[in-house]
Amino acid sequence: MADPSSYRPRPGEIPDSPGVYKFRDEHGRVIYVGKAKSLRQRLANYFQDLAGLHPRTRTMVTTAASVEWTVVSTEVEALQLEYSWIKEFDPRFNVKYRDDKSYPSLAVTMNEEFPRVQVMRGPRKKGVRYFGPYAHAWAIRETVDLMLRVFPVRTCSAGVFRRSAQIGRPCLLGYIGKCSAPCVGRVDAEEHRRLAEEFCDFMAGRTGAHLRRLEQEMHRAAEEMEYERAARLRDDMEALKRAMEKNAVVLTDATDADLVAVAEDELEAAVQIFHVRGGRVRGQRGWVTDKVEEVTTAGLVEHALQQLYGEESGDAVPREVLVPALPDPVEPLAAWLSGRRGAAVDLRVPQRGDKRALMETVRRNAQQALALHKTKRASDLTTRSRALEEIAEALGLDSAPLRIECFDISHLQGEDVVASMVVFEDGLARKSEYRRFQIRGFAGQDDVRSMHEVVSRRFRRYLQERQRTGEWATGEDPGAEGPGTGEPGGGPDGPAPAEERGGNRPPKFAYPPQLVVVDGGQPQVAAARRALDELGIDDVAVCGLAKRLEEVWLPGEDDPVVLPRTSEGLYMLQRVRDEAHRFAIRYQRGKRSRAMKASPLDAVHGLGEARKQALVKHFGSVKRLRAATVEQICEVPGVGRKTAEAVAAALAQAAPAAPAVNTATGEILEDREDR
Repeated sequence: MADPSSYRPRPGEIPDSPGVYKFRDEHGRVIYVGKAKSLRQRLANYFQDLAGLHPRTRTMVTTAASVEWTVVSTEVEALQLEYSWIKEFDPRFNVKYRDDKSYPSLAVTMNEEFPRVQVMRGPRKKGVRYFGPYAHAWAIRETVDLMLRVFPVRTCSAGVFRRSAQIGRPCLLGYIGKCSAPCVGRVDAEEHRRLAEEFCDFMAGRTGAHLRRLEQEMHRAAEEMEYERAARLRDDMEALKRAMEKNAVVLTDATDADLVAVAEDELEAAVQIFHVRGGRVRGQRGWVTDKVEEVTTAGLVEHALQQLYGEESGDAVPREVLVPALPDPVEPLAAWLSGRRGAAVDLRVPQRGDKRALMETVRRNAQQALALHKTKRASDLTTRSRALEEIAEALGLDSAPLRIECFDISHLQGEDVVASMVVFEDGLARKSEYRRFQIRGFAGQDDVRSMHEVVSRRFRRYLQERQRTGEWATGEDPGAEGPGTGEPGGGPDGPAPAEERGGNRPPKFAYPPQLVVVDGGQPQVAAARRALDELGIDDVAVCGLAKRLEEVWLPGEDDPVVLPRTSEGLYMLQRVRDEAHRFAIRYQRGKRSRAMKASPLDAVHGLGEARKQALVKHFGSVKRLRAATVEQICEVPGVGRKTAEAVAAALAQAAPAAPAVNTATGEILEDREDR
C-alpha cells in the first residue's frame, strides 16, 4: 500500500485550469482517469487525510504510485479527452458500464453498392444505418419480413448475391416478391438504393407519407379496375401497420428522444435507455456497473452518456436527451452532445406530462434489471471467491490469486509448434489480454523447452515495461504474433501491433499475475519456475495441472496436490487450463489452414490480391497459368512484363500440387490446381 504523500505534487506545481488527470500504479498502469474545471482544486481533494476520504477513493490513492495531468482549453475538451483515455486505458477504478446482454440492431449497409438489410451486433461501422437496439433478434426479423412486401430490399449475404448473379437466377425471396433481385438486374443500383432509403425513412418514423402514397395508389388501381393490384397494395398497407403496431406510441408529439434512468445501491448501478423515435419506442438497452469510485447519480448519468454517444454522430444523437439528474455544471456535457450531433441537443430532467410518466417506466426497468443482476451475481461471485480461496489455501499462497495466467503448448506431430497465454482476473476470463506465441527458439517438438521459452518471453517483457516506469515501448519484436483467427492475440515479448494496441494503449504484459498455471506435470512446472528464477522473479507462484488425473503440481515437490473432485478451486483451474488449450488449438489450426491455402503466387513480390484473382480468372486455374508464356500473362489487364516474368519464374520453381485421390477406390479424381 502506497502513501499518497510520497507522490503528491509540490505546492504550486498543479495548474489552476481545466484538464484531465491520470493516476498510475507501481507498474505504470493507469488505474483512474478524471477531469476537472480546476486541476489544482480537484487533485488537492485526493491528498487530504486518508480518514476523510471515501473508502473507494482511499483504496485508489493508496494503490496509485504517481499522478500526471494534461491541461486543456475548455471543459468540453476535458470531457472528450476523459472519454478517450477511459476507452484507451480501461482504468480499474473508473465507472465502466457493461452490457447485461448483447443487443442486436437492424442495420442497412448504405456503404455498399446494393444496400443490404440485416441483423447486426457489436461495434457500429461507418456508412451503415442502424435502428434499435432491439431486445430480441426475432423481433427484428418479424418487422423486416412485414416491411419487405413494400420495400423489397436485398437481405442476402455477399456469397449468395454473387452466386445468384453468376447463375442468372434469384433466390427464393426474389421469386416471392420480397426482394427486388438486383443480382439479376431486375432493378439497377439507383432504384435499389431508393428502396433502401425509403426503408430507412420508414424505420426512422417518417411513416405517414408512405402510408398515404400506398392508399392513393390503391384507390387509383381500384378506379382503373386493377383489383388484384389494389388488393396487393391494401395488404402492403396492413403489413406496414402491423409493423408499426409492434412499437406502441408512447409520446403523441412524435418526439425523437433518448430516456436514461438509473437504479443504484452502495455497490452497483443499473442504467436503462429507451430510444424513442417518432413517438414510438424503437429500441431499448441496459448497462450494469460496479461503483468502484465515489460517484453521484449525476456522475453515473454523465458516464452513461459518454459511453452511449462517444462513437456516435449526426442523427444517432437525438434532439432531446431526458435524464434523472443533471451534472453540475451541465453546459459542457450539453455542448459536447451538440457537437456530436452537429445541432442543438436539449439535455434536461422531465418534470411533468407523458415524458415524466415514461421516465418512470424506464426507471422501473432499471430497478428490475439491477435486482435481476444482483440475484444472478450473488451465487456467481460467492462461487468465484470460494474457488480463489481454495486455490490459495491448496498452493500455500498469502492471498487469493486475483490474476491468473495459464500457458499451453500445441503442435501437430511436432510441426507448427505454438503456445497460448490466457488471463483470468477475479475468476473471469479477460479475452482482451490473451496472447499467442510461435516457438522460434529451436526446431522440433519439445514441450518442456517450449514452455521455458514462452514463460521467459512473457516475463522478460514485463521486466522491460517495469524498467520504463510508465513509458511504454514503441519498438517491435520480430517474434510477436499479431491478432488473428477471430480472437484477441498479441506479441510474446514485444509490443503488440499498433492496430491491436489501439494507438497508445499500454501493452498488457506490463501487469504481472499472482499465479502462473501451466498445462502439464512436473517437467513443465520446473521449466516455468526455472524461467522465472533466471529473470529474478520470485513473487509469482507457479503450478501445473496434469490432464490424466487432474493433479496439481508445485515446483520442487515430488508428490502432487490432490484437490477434491467437487472442489470449486479445481473447477476453476480446469476452466483456466481448458481455455488455454482451446485458444492454442485454434491458433495452431488457423496457422495450418492458412498454410494449406497458400498459393505459388504468394511468392511474387508486389503482386496484390486483386491481380492474383485476375490472373486465375483469366486462365481458369493455376495449372493453366503455369503453362502460359510470359506474353500470354502480359495480356491480363494490369500485369506488365516485369510482373509477368516474376509470375512465370515463381510458378516454374514451385512444385505442382499432388492430384486428388479417392481414398476408397484409389481413383485419381482431378488435378487439384484445376479446382
